[in-house]
Amino acid sequence: MAGLSLFSSPISCSVFFFVFLGLAFSPAEAAIKRYQFDIQMANVSRLCHAKPIVTVNGRFPGPTIYAREGDRVQINVTNHVPYNFSIHWHGLKQYRNGWADGPAYITQCPIKTGSSYTYDFNVTGQRGTLWWHAHILWLRATVYGAIVIMPKPGTPFPFPQPTREFEIILGEWWNNDVESIEKQGNQMGLPPNMSDAHTINGKPGPLFPCSEKHTFAMEVEQGKTYLLRIINAALNDELFFGIAGHNMTVVEVDAVYTKPFTTQAILIAPGQTTNVLVKANQVRGRYFMSTRAFMDAPIPVDNKTATAILQYKGVPNTVLPLLPKLPASNDTAFALSYNKKLRSLNSAQYPANVPLNVDRNLFYTIGLGKNSCPTCVNGTRLLASLNNISFVMPKTALLQAHYFNLKGVFRTDFPDRPPTTFNFTGAPLTANLGTSAGTRVSKIAFNSTVELVLQDTNLLTVESHPFHLHGYNFFVVGTGIGNFDPEKDPAKYNLVDPMERNTVGVPTGGWTAIRFRADNPGVWFMHCHLELHTGWGLKTAFVVEDGPGQDQSVLPPPKDLPQC
Repeated sequence: MAGLSLFSSPISCSVFFFVFLGLAFSPAEAAIKRYQFDIQMANVSRLCHAKPIVTVNGRFPGPTIYAREGDRVQINVTNHVPYNFSIHWHGLKQYRNGWADGPAYITQCPIKTGSSYTYDFNVTGQRGTLWWHAHILWLRATVYGAIVIMPKPGTPFPFPQPTREFEIILGEWWNNDVESIEKQGNQMGLPPNMSDAHTINGKPGPLFPCSEKHTFAMEVEQGKTYLLRIINAALNDELFFGIAGHNMTVVEVDAVYTKPFTTQAILIAPGQTTNVLVKANQVRGRYFMSTRAFMDAPIPVDNKTATAILQYKGVPNTVLPLLPKLPASNDTAFALSYNKKLRSLNSAQYPANVPLNVDRNLFYTIGLGKNSCPTCVNGTRLLASLNNISFVMPKTALLQAHYFNLKGVFRTDFPDRPPTTFNFTGAPLTANLGTSAGTRVSKIAFNSTVELVLQDTNLLTVESHPFHLHGYNFFVVGTGIGNFDPEKDPAKYNLVDPMERNTVGVPTGGWTAIRFRADNPGVWFMHCHLELHTGWGLKTAFVVEDGPGQDQSVLPPPKDLPQC
């Protein structure tokens, strides 16, 4: 665990032993795991020059958080950079404890320069691969890392035990300061410049100029099996990933075990994680692992391929690696087929508790639009909306306003359905259809069951959208192309073993239906995980009311909670 600072405390905490044949824990299995995160600027060299970027502990990507199911985790974050800051622990449910969730101005005010905040949370009922990232501005471009949660002691994986594990984090790289690029785009009313490279574990690989030394490599031994914990930390791109000459067996997504299936490539959206088993069963050599963008809509995207190397032990570096055949960048058929194969394990030990009866039906349309902007280059500014509402970030955190009953911060009248019905995926429309801006959220009764249908529209253009719900997992019960049909499509839902996850892709020109039980009180963000669209307003939140029981209400806030 080099690079992590375990700060001293009178309470003893267990010690990790990281070995190259896997991750081993000390005998004191369930304990408090403590980390110190220093947000600081560091000079990092990629492509043809170095530049200062925001990092955690000077590392890019940042350190991995290791824990075991049942542990308590405390992460003290100290902000040494000129930006206000917050970190989200993506996929952790944070039961009753939204104070540790992290999205700035939703569950907390950001950590100001020179200040600290300790995220304190329990890991309950979860195991697998999750991740953490900055949750303010575009700072997650360089501030992100993996979360690895091991099962409880004596609980094996429900798949063959791997010889070793590797974390594979996919990202994007900009040669210039990403915050300046975002501001320039907003001032012009146009999308910011796309990234200059994709990366694998922070490195673009040798296909880019001046980047030969910036290549991640992992060594394998003939005949052994390896677990890859793959995370898409890219800001704006869904990505394909594959390994030349090697199949992958998908065994988990978003820290939920799946029915295993074998594939030559995976599709992974921003915010999602995928665990795969890879067997080193090919001719000893060097093989490229590669990633590039999936985009089946007429929108500019960084389509450059990043590479890393899978190298068999004893093979010299002079051997030229082989490239994998990834699906075409617009291969919609592969994307739909791949996602259809994702099914929950649904075993006696890991059941799929899908809500069969629904208390609240929601239908949200996803739209892009343009508003007047006299100071912008084209006289307009792009925006995005759900049900024709473009979300406005408050100046006081929503959870604080909810908990302390502060008036005037948000409204709870977000519509269950769009105000205007039209042929959502028909001919392109350029009208905003009355798009309004506001801080409006939905109030949800405690323990009620919710079905939410997310419908893409052809306002400006159709596009795929990965949506992330904080505080919950949900079941993806249905998906399709075209307009959702409330009479016919529910009959085709999978209510037996649908995939359970925290981030789901809404297909280009299509819809996705999810279900969840609202048993976690608090204020929970839901947003597109394309940072571009989030910044344009493609987001909202659910206020889940307290339940009647003593352990069914939001916990009191911590004493060091940042103030706005």
